[in-house]
Amino acid sequence: MKKGFTLIELLVVISIIGVVISLSMFGLAGARKSGRDAKRKADLEQIRSGLEIYRSDCGRYPSSLGASLVGSGLSADCLVTNTYITSTPYDPLDPDRAFLYSSTGLTYELCAALEQGNQTAVTCGGSSACGGKTCNYKVTNP
Repeated sequence: MKKGFTLIELLVVISIIGVVISLSMFGLAGARKSGRDAKRKADLEQIRSGLEIYRSDCGRYPSSLGASLVGSGLSADCLVTNTYITSTPYDPLDPDRAFLYSSTGLTYELCAALEQGNQTAVTCGGSSACGGKTCNYKVTNP
């Protein structure tokens, strides 16, 4: 008599492995969303830090954020050679979707669209559109 597995035993094992893999993929999707949200929050804190150093040197917040944040040259402490943010961070899921920034010079609002958590819309400068998504996370000056 030959020893080995029957076709039915192999099919059962393969189907069990398929079910386990599909369940783990759904579990990992939530972890990926949480990881991207953590990156968004860390990026906003990096931008906040650069904005505060800019305000300390220049006396006010910049009117807009570009690809980088450099001094305006309006004062001796705010030289155009001062770099406060080398490269403005972008959304980890969609690089074309930027964070929403609004400033009066004395205050600022910085918003992002998180994938998980509180889904209540927030506004930055009167808008709640964060690159095609609804903003639901806001950072303001201290």
